[in-house]
Parts: sequence; C-alpha cells; structure tokens
Amino acid sequence: MCHYTSRAAALALLVGALACSDRPPGTAPDAPPGAPDALSAAARPELLARSLALALGDPAFRAHVKAELDRSPFREHKLSFQRFLGADRGRALSAMAGRTGVATTELARAADGAIPLEMYLPVPEHRRSWTGDANVLVATAVADHDPPVAFDVQGNRQLLDPERPPATPVIALVPVETDFSTAPAPIIGCWTCGFWPPLPPPPAPVPGLYMTKAHFVDDFEGWLKGAPEFEIHILGQKAQTDSLTDYQCAGERQPAPYYFDQNALDWSGGVMLFSKVQLDAYNAAHPGQNIRVFVVEDDDTACEIKANRDIVGNLFKAVDGAYKALTAGNDSSNTVAKLFKRANAIQKLWAAVASFINTNDELVGTAVEDAVVGISYPGYNWIVKGENNATNGWLNLAMQ
Repeated sequence: MCHYTSRAAALALLVGALACSDRPPGTAPDAPPGAPDALSAAARPELLARSLALALGDPAFRAHVKAELDRSPFREHKLSFQRFLGADRGRALSAMAGRTGVATTELARAADGAIPLEMYLPVPEHRRSWTGDANVLVATAVADHDPPVAFDVQGNRQLLDPERPPATPVIALVPVETDFSTAPAPIIGCWTCGFWPPLPPPPAPVPGLYMTKAHFVDDFEGWLKGAPEFEIHILGQKAQTDSLTDYQCAGERQPAPYYFDQNALDWSGGVMLFSKVQLDAYNAAHPGQNIRVFVVEDDDTACEIKANRDIVGNLFKAVDGAYKALTAGNDSSNTVAKLFKRANAIQKLWAAVASFINTNDELVGTAVEDAVVGISYPGYNWIVKGENNATNGWLNLAMQ
C-alpha cells in the first residue's frame, strides 16, 4: 500500500509541477487525485511532453532520440510516440520515468490513456539544425492553432506563439496524422534508369474528373502540426434526401488514382477526383442533382471530414447565397470537348450537411466555377470559396 502511495504521490508532484514551473497565464491541466486515469485527455499529452523533455536532459537519451528521428522513413521523419515508448524493451519509457521520478508502470498508463500521438521536428530548419544538443524544446497542442505548451530539458514550462515557431528547435508531441500501419513506399527517382529495354509507358488515365493544378492562399495548418494535408472531397445527395454525403476523397493516404500529396501552397500534376463510372452512376441514381468539390485541410483522421456543424452550415449558406446556388458541377462534355462545368446545387443541402461533419478539420472551401464568381486566374478555372465567401484558393478541374 505504501509503495503504491509513493508512486501516486510522485505522479501528482509531476503534474503539479506543470502548473508551477515558470507558468505564464493560461489554463492549467486538470490536477489529478494521484493516478493517471484521473488526468484529462488534454493533460496527458502535456505530462508526457514534460517527461520527454526531462529525459532529453541526458546526452545519451538525446542521441537515441536524434537517431530514431533521423532514420524514420515516414514523411517529416515522424515517429509513433506510443510505439517509440515500447520499442527496445521500453528503453525510452524507462528513461523518461527515471528522469521524472515516476514509476514506469504509472507513466505507461498515462501514455496508454492518451490519444495516439506522434513526435517529430515539424519545422524544416529545426530538422536541419538540431544536432542532438540540449538546446531543444518539447511542445504539445491538442487542437490546431492552440498555443503550444513547451518544456525545456529542465522541465520549465512556457507557451509558444501558435503562428510563428521559435528559433530553438522544437520536438512536437501532437495527435497522430500519419498512417504508421505500413511502411511508406520507397522513392524512385527514375523509372527507366538501369533497365533495358525501357519500361513501357504508363497506362492511359482512367476517364473521369481530374484536378491538374491547385493553389491555396494559406496552408491552414499551425506550424506545430508540420506540413498541411489537403484533401479534395466529392459531395453529393445522400439517397433521395436533402442531406449531403461524401462519395470520394483524394489525398495523401488514398491509393492511385486518388493519391496526391500537396505540402505547399502550390501543386501540379494529375489526380482523379471522381471516375466517369462513379459520376455516371451518381447521375443515374440522382437525376437533376449535381456534385460539390469540397477542399479540407485534414487534422486527424484521413478522408473523414470533421468540423463544427454551424461553421459548415454558414459556409454553404454564404457561398450558395452569393452565387444563386450555382456552386456545384457536372460533366458537360460534348463531341468537341470534355468539360466539367457549373451546375445548380440543392439550396437546402447546407442545412443538413452536419449529419456527417462533426469535429475539427479546417474547411478550406467549396469550389465554384470562375465564370460564376467573376474572377479568374491564368491556368485555373474553379475558385475555392470558404467561410464568409472568402477566396481561399483556386483549382484547375477537367474531364479527361
């Protein structure tokens, strides 16, 4: 009994330190009665971030972390935090527990009770400059654009600017955005180098609606969350109701031909958004209805739209009202040209859309043909309109 009490007390002291270590004004994590199970979902990442920062006070552990990050095959050299803790017989977990004075089992319970987390250096310059020295912070934030809570290797707490990273390198401990279930495909620089005869040309594209260029005015991603994860969703009528449903998603975790990965404000290439077979089947099942091209910056679960219902409703209401509901599109191909042109959207769709959109992605906007909006950009033909009818980007869409 005394042994358990001492472990619980150590954990309580650790969490209490979060509220007392050079803390600027802000919301304190929930103070637990002494067990990890009592910590809130927001407090657990903060506890783990401070534990990791304290462990980084040990040069050997810093070298271990640096090596693991450097050899990660995932984008931005990300690591699954919970997997990292359990690797090598729990080497990292033991190091963190030892530096914080908390029993390994107690810290493990806190990690298991936290949301899935990933760790990496989200700022490219920090990844290049950090050599594994003690000049490093560990920062966490649950929601995008929240002020990151950061700790140095002495465990001192500070709040960072959510819009601009500090000069000191930062290791982020944030909710998982990466699919760690499979290793990423190797990067191949040249398909024909070293082969004779040359490899055959790629097959002709599957007929359908394609995006060939995209530009956005912002990355809609806080710096602690690293590169953006833009997704293009095809929305349409759900059965014969006034509700929308998500028919297809194109993004970085989708298989070809729906795969594309945009990590900057500009992108060009060729990604299918909706096949001709899918579009024909939709038109047959929903005569007189059309589809929306909807852009999201994903924060958590790939290709699952999550956002506040009122924000979504207001977005569609503003855009549909501004352009007399000419905010959808459909195949308008003829014998001369293949075209994806403006079409009428059911005006009530925005009111019922909340049935499938419910938490926290950034809604970049819904695409409207440039002829409807009344503005154009060379090489683009659809304008992405967001909240308050703001112009958030432009796309080039075409039937191929």
